[in-house]
Formats: sequence, structure tokens, C-alpha cells
Amino acid sequence: MDDRKERLSAEQRYVRLSSTRQQFLDIARDCAKLTLPYLLPPSGHSNGVYLPTPWQSVGAKGVNVMASKLMLALFPINQTFFKLQINDGQLAKDPELDMKARSEIDTVLSKMERVVMQNIAETADRVIISQAMRHLVTTGNALLFMGNKGLKMYPLDRYVVNRDGDGNVIEIVTLEAVPREQLPDEFQMSGDMMPGNHVGEGGGGNVTGDLIINPDLDEAALYTWVTLENGRWSWYQEVDGKPLPNTESSAPKNSTPWIPLRFQMVDGESYGRGRVEEFLGDLRSLDSLMQSIVEGSSAAAKVVFLVSPSSTTKPKQLAEAHNGTVIQGRPDEVGVVQVGKTADFKTAYDMINMLTQRLSDAFLSLNVRDSERTTAEEIRSTKSELDEQLGGIYSSLTIELLTPYLNRKLSDLQRKKELPKLPKDLVFPTVVAGLSGVGRGQDLQALTGFIQTLGQTIGPDKIPTFVNLEEFTKRLATSAGIDQLNLIKTAQERQQEQQAAQQAAQQQSLMDQAGQIAGSPVMDPSKNPGILEQIPNANAPQEAGSTPQRGAAG
Repeated sequence: MDDRKERLSAEQRYVRLSSTRQQFLDIARDCAKLTLPYLLPPSGHSNGVYLPTPWQSVGAKGVNVMASKLMLALFPINQTFFKLQINDGQLAKDPELDMKARSEIDTVLSKMERVVMQNIAETADRVIISQAMRHLVTTGNALLFMGNKGLKMYPLDRYVVNRDGDGNVIEIVTLEAVPREQLPDEFQMSGDMMPGNHVGEGGGGNVTGDLIINPDLDEAALYTWVTLENGRWSWYQEVDGKPLPNTESSAPKNSTPWIPLRFQMVDGESYGRGRVEEFLGDLRSLDSLMQSIVEGSSAAAKVVFLVSPSSTTKPKQLAEAHNGTVIQGRPDEVGVVQVGKTADFKTAYDMINMLTQRLSDAFLSLNVRDSERTTAEEIRSTKSELDEQLGGIYSSLTIELLTPYLNRKLSDLQRKKELPKLPKDLVFPTVVAGLSGVGRGQDLQALTGFIQTLGQTIGPDKIPTFVNLEEFTKRLATSAGIDQLNLIKTAQERQQEQQAAQQAAQQQSLMDQAGQIAGSPVMDPSKNPGILEQIPNANAPQEAGSTPQRGAAG
């Protein structure tokens, strides 16, 4: 790799890798044009130029809905998307570790999880990842960089990537425009770029449709070349074919800040395919039909009067007449232009409704039948069915997004000493969102259905006879994604509370009995003067907390 760096600049490498990206970039721009054009503007687009506007909004709504579903599934609100778990195999080697120590370890790990989630909440990571989700649904690709200044996203026209035969990333080159005033002094002079030229024309090729560097604004093309060498990621930056000083850096392979994402993986391709591309034909048909309906409706709404040339009605009088004005003329001499395309419009309208329904299903919009008998169970079933359709997407994003994001976040917090280093082979992070979240939803539905069926079959009062309620409660909390720590009482805690309640009840019973005896007429000395002589030690002072003794009258 070092020899290749000596032969090629980062710009030249970017140009070479751009050739394999061009077909993906073209189809991604077509997808963005029909959904959210600002995600990936047309080739050569610059600031101040109007973007194309689709004739329909179904594509934009579908992208936003699906991106939101992915975001909430991968990064659920008020829940952690990962768990720090203890390796039970390692704990089995230490017989001295009891349940109390295990509970204390779980408490510490839970606090560490909250530290990570608090750090995420204090940054703009969710905003950037949400933006990346829209790019994934539309273009199928996005690149995230977890730098010291926060999370940053590169769209498809700002980076190139190279993968090996197994789909693993081995090389990334990014491109961005920076003001030259932010560069060192030796880079203040502009290079050989001519106004309006695309990046790459000065360094070994023409990169069609990439970022346009405007020398009039004193901008420069900044390249970042990332390579995998000897199990570590290393990168540096260059401008005008020369490396920038103090920009070389590296990171371990398992905690890299560079996270290239794909929506749908295709074997042998370095780039992914988006959801919009899978239904691009329907979107094109819908957009074309909507354009015809809108333009046809506009023509049909236009009112034009025709006056016979031999008519006594004057066109000027007709045009200037107000509502209720009386003029001379015959009704049969004046007519109205009619389009007469109502039947054709209905055919197009029916087709639009069918395409809209298909695209809504494709982008997982929740559409339930409009009926008075629609139940909440039907809505939950429809939602669950839609979530299950994303199972494959959750699997790929768990591997390519959640796992490297979590590893890098833990590494950064440990490097800043905000988190202690995790004991090797004893504690390991596990992602519990995405596909695992869908599995928990299925478990929750199965558990609730089981207990309801069992209650209807044998009766609710007999359920504890056949079901371990403690284990059922734990599984129910797990399937709902609820942290069980210090929430569900153990059998020992319940037994202690039951014993304490029994002792309190016995003590209260004794006190009640003593009060009843003391208040009876037999125990009243004024009515029964000899009662005190019948009670042993009645006149002696009693110790605090002692129980009065019952006499013969009791």
C-alpha cells in the first residue's frame, strides 16, 4: 500500500475508483429526483440552482416514514440499543462469586450503559444518523465518520469505497470543499483548477457529477485517503496533490471511526442498493400519471366561451358582463369549450390509487382498512407484519452500523476516561436493537397470547399452579425491552416481606386482644375491686414493650 501511495495521489486514486461508482451514482440520482431531490442533487448542481420538484409526494413520504422506522428500531427512545453482559463461562470458573456480587456487577454495568446513552443524547449523533437513514433508503449508501468534533456524514457523491471479495472494506477516499484560508500557508495559493471545472480534471481524469470546486470562492478540494494496513486503519489528507501536515492518523480495525453503510448488499458490488431503486418503476409511473392528471385538470378547469361569428351577441359585452348583468343575445349562439376526458381521467385516477397503495406497502406506511369494526388488535398485527418485513435490513445494519458505532463510542469514552476499561473476556457489549427488537416484539405477542389462552382454558386463579410467575414476569419485561435490574423482586425478597407481614399481623392481633381485655368491665377496678389482687404483679412496673398478662377473668 505504501508503494501505491508513492505512485498515486489521493485525487488520482479517487478518480480511478469513481469509474465503478458511476452507475450507482446515476441510479441514485434518479431515485432522489422522484423522492427527496436535495439528498443527491443532479450532476453539476451548485448553490442557487433550483432542484427538480416531483409531481407526487408519495416518494418523499415513503422515504421519511421508512427512515423514521429504521431510526426508532435501531436507536429506540428511552431505551439502550445495547447491553453490557457478563460472560457466564468466565463466572463459572469463580465459585466464590455469589448472587449478591453478580447483582452488584449488573448494577455497575447498567450505570455504564446510562453513561454511554447520556453521551449520545448530548451530541448530534441521532440527527446525523437519521439523515444517513434517508440516504440509505433513497440512494442505498452513506458514509459516517466519528471524529473528535462529532459525527459526520458523506453522501454517495462525496466518497468512493473499495471492498474485497467478501464485502469487507479495504479502502475509502473522501472528497470535500474547504476554504483555503483554513489551510496552512503553503496551501493558500490556488492550484491548477479552472472556474467551473469538476474535481479530478487536474489530476488524471474527469469525474463527472462530483463536487464542483469554485476558485472564485477561494475553495480547495480536500481528499482523505483511508486504507487498511496490517490490521489497522490509517488515513491522511491532501490538497493539490500534497499531503497536509499533521493529518495522519490510525485506529484499530475493530474501533474504526469510518463506517460505510449499505441498505441492500449485493455480492460482488462495493456499493449498496436502496429501497427506492427496488420500486423505481412504480414511482416513475406514478410521477408521470400525476403530471398528466395535474396538467389535464388544469386544462379542464379553464373556462372559455365560444360565440358564433354571425351572432348578435357581442364577445366584448359577454366578456365585460358581471354576474346578473342583462345583455341581448341567444343562448344557442354561445357555447363553452369542454375537454370531455372524464373517462380517461378516471382510468388514470384508478391507476394512481393502485400505485399509491403499492408504494405505501413498499415503504411500510401503516394502512389499515377504514371501517368502524377495525380493532386495536388488527392495527397491532398490521404494524408487526410491517416490522417483520425489515428483518433482513435490520440484520445488515446491525453488523455495519450498530456494532462498529458502539465499539467506537466505547473506545472514545474509555480514551477520555469517562468509562473504565472493560475486563477482557469477562464483559462484552451486545446489540439488542434492530433484529433483536423485532424478536422481542414477537416474544411479547406470544407470551401475552399464551397467558390469555391459559387463563381462558383453566381459569385465572389456577395459573400460578402451572406457571412460574417470577420467570414469566422476567420474560415479559425482557420482551418489552424493560430493564429488570432492581425492578422485579426475587423469591428471597418476597419471602422476607411475607415473613415481616406475618409478624406485623401477629403483633397487631395481640395488641388488639390486649386492648379488648383492658377495655372490658371485668378489668375495671371501680366495678371489680378485687381484680387487681387476682392478677400477679399487677401493681409492679412493667418493662417497655412487654405484653400484659391475662388474668382468670380473661
